[in-house]
Amino acid sequence: MATRYLITGGAGFLGINLCRYLLARNHFVRTLDIAPFTYPERSRVDVIDGDVRLTTDVNRALEGIDVVVHAAAALPLASRTDILSTTVNGTRLMLEHAKARGVQRFIYTSSTAVYGIPDHHPIVESDRLSGVGPYGESKIQAEHLCAAARADRLCVSILRPKSFVGPERLGAFELLYSWAFEGRAFPVLGNGANRYQLLDVEDLCEAIYLCATAPQENANDTFNVGARTFGTMRENFQAVLDRAGRGRRVIALPATPARLLLSMLSRLHLSPLYPWIYATAAQDSFVSIDRIHARLGFEPRYSNCEALIRNYDWYVAHRNPTQRRTGVTHRVPWKKGVLQLAKYAF
Repeated sequence: MATRYLITGGAGFLGINLCRYLLARNHFVRTLDIAPFTYPERSRVDVIDGDVRLTTDVNRALEGIDVVVHAAAALPLASRTDILSTTVNGTRLMLEHAKARGVQRFIYTSSTAVYGIPDHHPIVESDRLSGVGPYGESKIQAEHLCAAARADRLCVSILRPKSFVGPERLGAFELLYSWAFEGRAFPVLGNGANRYQLLDVEDLCEAIYLCATAPQENANDTFNVGARTFGTMRENFQAVLDRAGRGRRVIALPATPARLLLSMLSRLHLSPLYPWIYATAAQDSFVSIDRIHARLGFEPRYSNCEALIRNYDWYVAHRNPTQRRTGVTHRVPWKKGVLQLAKYAF
């Protein structure tokens, strides 16, 4: 018998990839999102245009649902008000009504941003939480709500994925892809020797599915999710430049001056890169996935480089349609500000 899934944020980058993953396994899929669902799969998905912050929309979306995958969130470039109202208040409302309606499982997609700027690696799930900015803070608050619901006998899986890439992903990664496509070099903060873990969106979908199908006593927990095989930041970026085939190389920039400049540009709203990105870009950043492997049997399929190349290939194939608009979601290029001009130096 097919399980009935609700995906909040279903029109987003993770949302559509998860829709496709579940549809391929013959499950019923419903989405709830304030953004329009404009994919070819629309005829196969029960699409609800609505807001996770509105009780009427939430109740309508939850009717008859077995598993909730709560992926709706305002991203770091949104206003503090929108971030807190969507991520915190929206999660509170979803949890309250999911429990009242007897939903079997609730899967929350958090972020490794909850760890802030760590002083050791690998990071494990029991490490201290210290979010940077409204986005990181809101994810921590939402996790506290999930933990309270878990204590109140709702099966809640919390996933903390590393930055994930794959088909439909643009956002900050579009800077790398567009520069590579145009035959430009790409800068890295520091010498680029820091180990930086990413995640393929298909592997994240697999982790979500395991949370939905594993025994409840195993799934009712908090899990880091990331690639098993990953290299340095320089290796990650160079893989994309090599795929572009223009013979360009990664160029090192002095980390401290670059961070100071990016911080100033961010405060002046002249750059799309928010503090957590440039604060961690020159440091090691990787998590342990031992817990999710041991409890759910999760084993990532893609390495960092394979995930980035898959995403770059999708970008090249869809380049013209995706450059018609910009915004603050992962599905469109972010407004580049002065970085639109900076590329000419490379």
